[in-house]
Amino acid sequence: MIYTAIPLSAIGGILLLAARGMPFSVSAGVGFIALFGIAVLNGIVLIAEFNRLRKDGITDLRRIVLMGTKIRLRPVLMTAFVASLGFLPMALSNGAGAEVQRPLATVVIGGLMIATLLTLVVLPILYVMFEKGFSFKKTDIVNNQ
Repeated sequence: MIYTAIPLSAIGGILLLAARGMPFSVSAGVGFIALFGIAVLNGIVLIAEFNRLRKDGITDLRRIVLMGTKIRLRPVLMTAFVASLGFLPMALSNGAGAEVQRPLATVVIGGLMIATLLTLVVLPILYVMFEKGFSFKKTDIVNNQ
């Protein structure tokens, strides 16, 4: 589940590179490596909290997901925002060496936007699906089971 952040964060990095009209380069590749590390770290933080709550005796999956996401919202957002804001001057630079810095920063910023959304919305849904099993009956959806 945690590694689902990698392809979706890559989509964000690729989209922002394309939106800025930048080609893929070695520098952008290094940005993807940094991006994947941050995205996976955020997933680990959230899943570890879910597992801790479960270990503490909470059995209701809905409560685990809501409490865990609420508790870890700030750390996940801070990790993403600090990295994005740290790379912002690199993404906007025009000075010497900017052609190397801009693709790296662009990939990280674009990917983190998508990866943070994935971590806070899609990952809890996947957690519930994996823990409950994959039954997609209409009555399960209607009855919140």
